[in-house]
Amino acid sequence: LGLVGTIAEGDVVPVDSESGDSEDEEVGPGRRGGAGRALPRAPGPRRRGPSRGDFSAEFVFGEAEAGGEDAWTAALRQLRGKKAATTLDEKIEKVRQKRKLQEREAKQAKVKDEDAEAEDDQTKKEHEDCSRDEEDVESEYSLDDESIFTKADKVKVKEKKKSKKGEEAESFFEDASQYDDNLSFQDMNLSRPLLKAITALGFKQPTPIQKACIPVGLLGKDICACAATGTGKTAAFILPVLERLIYKPRQAPITRVLVLVPTRELGIQVHSVTKQLAQFSSVTTCLAVGGLDVKTQEAALRSGPDILIATPGRLIDHLHNCPSFHLSSVEVLILDEADRMLDEYFEEQMKEIIRLCSHHRQTMLFSATMTEEVKDLASVSLKNPVRIFVNSNTDVAPFLRQEFIRIRPNREGDREAIVTALLTRTFQDHVMLFTQTKKQAHRMHILLGLMGLRVGELHGNLSQTQRLESLRRFKDEQIDILVATDVAARGLDIEGVKTVINFTMPNTIKHYVHRVGRTARAGKAGRSVSLVGEEERKMLKEIVKTAKTPVKARILPQDVILKFREKIENLEKDIYAVLCLEREEREMQQSEAQINKAKKQLETGKKETGSESLERSWFQTREERKKEKLAKALQEFDLALRGKKKRKKFVQDTQKKAQMTPEERSQFEILKSQMYAERLAKRNRRAKRARALPEEEPAAAPAGPKKKKKVSVFDEELTNTSRKALKQYRAGPSFEDRKRLGIAQRRKGGNFKSKSRY
Repeated sequence: LGLVGTIAEGDVVPVDSESGDSEDEEVGPGRRGGAGRALPRAPGPRRRGPSRGDFSAEFVFGEAEAGGEDAWTAALRQLRGKKAATTLDEKIEKVRQKRKLQEREAKQAKVKDEDAEAEDDQTKKEHEDCSRDEEDVESEYSLDDESIFTKADKVKVKEKKKSKKGEEAESFFEDASQYDDNLSFQDMNLSRPLLKAITALGFKQPTPIQKACIPVGLLGKDICACAATGTGKTAAFILPVLERLIYKPRQAPITRVLVLVPTRELGIQVHSVTKQLAQFSSVTTCLAVGGLDVKTQEAALRSGPDILIATPGRLIDHLHNCPSFHLSSVEVLILDEADRMLDEYFEEQMKEIIRLCSHHRQTMLFSATMTEEVKDLASVSLKNPVRIFVNSNTDVAPFLRQEFIRIRPNREGDREAIVTALLTRTFQDHVMLFTQTKKQAHRMHILLGLMGLRVGELHGNLSQTQRLESLRRFKDEQIDILVATDVAARGLDIEGVKTVINFTMPNTIKHYVHRVGRTARAGKAGRSVSLVGEEERKMLKEIVKTAKTPVKARILPQDVILKFREKIENLEKDIYAVLCLEREEREMQQSEAQINKAKKQLETGKKETGSESLERSWFQTREERKKEKLAKALQEFDLALRGKKKRKKFVQDTQKKAQMTPEERSQFEILKSQMYAERLAKRNRRAKRARALPEEEPAAAPAGPKKKKKVSVFDEELTNTSRKALKQYRAGPSFEDRKRLGIAQRRKGGNFKSKSRY
């Protein structure tokens, strides 16, 4: 009958090794998510930035441990078998080879026409060129272009102006930003399993945010904490939570701690760090983020893990579709990157999660750019929160060197050429390039790939497998440049990032702080290079004002920019060819999926199988979700052009054109960030509403006499709740009321005998 047989006593049972038992990874001291180990390094001098006493100088960060399986590998293992037919790099390589072949044929034909005698020598030379390493960037350029690589950029210091300190909401907070500088992990009353894990991971001294937060977290108080990027905020909130769970073991299998993160990759990273810190205790953890297998997560949730790390969307999915899972027993709620979790994009989801959470809980908010708005903090029902701001909201990492490149008003189309020049001449490895849109990120991947550079991309249009694979390759140094949108701007701890380049300035200064925070982490040195147009100079001035170290201005030679712009124009046909190959493959995959679905339906004789017919429920209807997405989506029709006519004309012109010019592409990128900033300003101007707490101040009465609206006696009696009216109601109608009612009854031909009102 095809049933699974019972295992007999003599049968040999294959034993699968448990990934949790063999996992023994190491984390750098105080780092947000840097799981690592000592890796063998290539011989030769290694340039080291200035280090601080909080960090171990000889420790090297990595991801995998020999014989073990890290969180990234485990996530990739779940997604095995979901890869595309061919990767983008293979398509780029195919187009490059085709172009080189065409160039060789054209050159051979030219030589044949010019001089028949030199034909043999030329063919021999072409064969030598063909055998060279394809990844060598110098081979892409002729000898005439050597001057491009020898010309140096000018770097000068920008002037700094004094900044005004903003007012802080002191009345809502109890401030605990001051901490004991001599505090060590041993002085924090942590239990032995945690101290053992801290020692095993190479932590020496706690970082300032850890010194300030861990003692307060152990007291069970609500925390609102802010510290610069790369200073170990993850350990600052995980250690007090683990201590609480070890000190008071659970009586039943229930989830007691919920950690919410904005992105999937950050969730995997926080889960990895939590597992390592809890490796010598019996505390169990679970990861529930989008993109990974739902059934595996449901099975883990049924067992009731102590700590759950989740993204809001997948968590709500499980709450509504996994009957045995609930949040009523949650004792601690942690929001990592809390300012992002409280913004409008997560607003509805956060309301639903907080509604389902236990009311008697400890709440901790952590971010590098924490909001100080009382209304936002009230939405998560903080009770007498402790404010721990080790750094200001706009502070960047201490050893970050900030550089800016000015884009002249009529030279917006030079952005791609400038970025390509920087990546080819100056910053050739360990670089993260941030763009405003997914479309631009994809284009830059193709363009830089055709230039011969080793590139990867990370944005929301990729599948989860592709996203994790790009991160893994960048961490393992298989690629030199990672092109990403803001999905990679928060929390990700990638070892060895030397440079961050901003194609355009981000939406707000907070976004800028998070982007440049991918480098100069854990006391190491790093550099950020941002391209600034005329419309973005206001943000630049604010960054210069708040900078604690001198800000540099980088100037590229104009002939270098023109040369690279010419090269990009020559590659436009190849970019279009790669995009065509992608479109063809996508159409083929869609057709195959439809054919397979039709075959399955014919074989089974049913439209859907039993498991597929059960749709997963959601707390919003489809119409509500669609309406919310449309209201908050940054679409082409909402471009931040002044005036409806200009906006409409710009959209129509771009739709008519098959390909946009470099100027139009740059304008599109800038407009997207402008639109976000405008919407944010509009939202801040809007009257605040009470989410969890009532308004303290009564609404001011409008000036001038107000006309009274005529109300019927019935409405007046029902709506008048004053003390006088209540006394009257209890005592019954007065003599005048009875007299008036008697006259009315007589007019109608009735008799008034009743003494009561009705």
